[in-house]
Amino acid sequence: MDLSPVSLLRSRIESLLLVSDEPISAADLARVLDSLNDNETVSTEHVRAELQAIADEYGQRGSGFELREQDDAWRLYTRRANSDVVEAKLLDGTQQRLSRAALETLAVIAYRQPCTRAQVASVRGVNCDGVIRTLSLRGLIADTGETGGAHLYSTTDLFLEQLGLDSLEQLPDLAPLLPDVDDIDD
Repeated sequence: MDLSPVSLLRSRIESLLLVSDEPISAADLARVLDSLNDNETVSTEHVRAELQAIADEYGQRGSGFELREQDDAWRLYTRRANSDVVEAKLLDGTQQRLSRAALETLAVIAYRQPCTRAQVASVRGVNCDGVIRTLSLRGLIADTGETGGAHLYSTTDLFLEQLGLDSLEQLPDLAPLLPDVDDIDD
């Protein structure tokens, strides 16, 4: 087992990744690290290469966490293969399931976003004010603007994270299962 010490740059990058509460870009890391380094400039390319080396090493080792990049922003995650044990720990005695109404509302927003309460209600056929409030409080959806005086709702990064998705494009295609969705607004 190779227990040789890591470079100061790598050590600092790992520390910054650990305390970052959201993904951080290589450029932002380089800017912070460069401000502390008196001897030589820390370039974005050098940081990006170090991030990739860290990600590769974690993957090769089968570490309990992995470093993932999305849109040039990097973040530490628990290894997907360990999701069952992490979920068991996080939900141990505190599991809060979403109701069927909440799941339906969340699905409509995920596939139609951004959309208004009225649009969600027209798809579901019932008033969804309370459900939207609950989803918003849980951080799964957010108010992302207005149209004609009505609030627009979209899913959040937490929604993607909870589903283990990197982007909305990874949602399954519903077209084969639904009538022409564009006719619903008419």
